[in-house]
Amino acid sequence: MGKIAIVYWSDTGNTEAMAKIVKNSLESSGAETSLLFADSFSAADVDAYDALAFGCPAMGSEVLEEDVFEPMFSSVEEKLSGKKVVLFGSYDWGDGEWMREWTDRTKSDGADVVASVIAHLDEFDEKELGEAAARLL
Repeated sequence: MGKIAIVYWSDTGNTEAMAKIVKNSLESSGAETSLLFADSFSAADVDAYDALAFGCPAMGSEVLEEDVFEPMFSSVEEKLSGKKVVLFGSYDWGDGEWMREWTDRTKSDGADVVASVIAHLDEFDEKELGEAAARLL
């Protein structure tokens, strides 16, 4: 069973709650996980994990959080090639454009994006998150 990092940024707690569901789902399947806030993860950490789950809500005009998450994610992109990745996050407006663009971006980095999950505010589906997490195994 692989080692999986769940790396997230959250302001209101919605994306953090999603990250915890991903973590619990993976651990119930026997995976070794690390739950990490975005400011404690860097490109130097990527190689220590077999798969990664990244969580970030939509901010501004549907973009990734710009002060902490975006710089971290930009720094790890060059190491994502061949890695299984799940993307998740919440939004309050728009239509999910930030997730579509993030998914395309991550795929263009060479990552195997096995799932992208979005939720309106705190209306996330635990089963959907668990199924997404299972694709990392």
